[in-house]
Amino acid sequence: MKKSGIPYLMYHELEVSGRALQLNEPGYVHYVVREEDFSAQLRSMSGDGLRGISVTEALERNQHGVVCITFDDGSETDLLVAAPLLMEVGYGATFYLVAGFVNRPGYLSASQARELSGLGFEIGSHSMTHSFLPNLDDKSLRTEIFDSKDRLEQLIGSRIEHFSCPGGRWQSRISELAKAAGYASVVTSEIGTNSELTDRYRLKRLAVFRETTARDFLELCNGENLLSRRVRNSVLTLAKEMFGDAMYDRIRSGLFRNRKLPQSTPRNT
Repeated sequence: MKKSGIPYLMYHELEVSGRALQLNEPGYVHYVVREEDFSAQLRSMSGDGLRGISVTEALERNQHGVVCITFDDGSETDLLVAAPLLMEVGYGATFYLVAGFVNRPGYLSASQARELSGLGFEIGSHSMTHSFLPNLDDKSLRTEIFDSKDRLEQLIGSRIEHFSCPGGRWQSRISELAKAAGYASVVTSEIGTNSELTDRYRLKRLAVFRETTARDFLELCNGENLLSRRVRNSVLTLAKEMFGDAMYDRIRSGLFRNRKLPQSTPRNT
């Protein structure tokens, strides 16, 4: 069943042949899309008459035929791989950077972040340290939300308007602080599409996984058949609450342990 509203796709690091990933554990690799698959997905969108846009563009209109494209973490492949492919098809996107990861090996350097912004892509904040925000006290939470915005604004020389919750983990106090900090939106990993009626400080997204098939991808882009994905996400959320983050991460890694992983050596970060 098709849902009304704009789908917000969520990507992370892209895998390039011969290039090491940030991590090589199964739970992480599950979120890593291959370069050739990402390229094929963009061509599929274009062939289906869809256009990729940024978060700001998505919030300004609720029109058919558009898909919001977002990237989390600030991996170097955002500039080296994603940006050129997006530019080939004339698509926009929002890249959420972890402020404290800038200049780390494998992540965007300060000059690369400015270059990405200069190409016309939107830069957002993905916190200061990628801590799970619901676990933090008020002072630490404020640092993650306020200080990351300030640092990234100084870095790229323009306003940071949008915030992405690490791990997609949201609480109402996150939205309250984001409003106070001057953000225009907050994205989570709750599954669904977003319309003009959606709370801008609790936007939903649809993760694109390594195993996402061509058919599944077009369903995501059209906001179709989201119920099964929502049920699965609810089960995972319950697991987090029951077992805690550490145990949940071990369980999640076990789910993907038998799947073939890239053979490149993991990068030390």
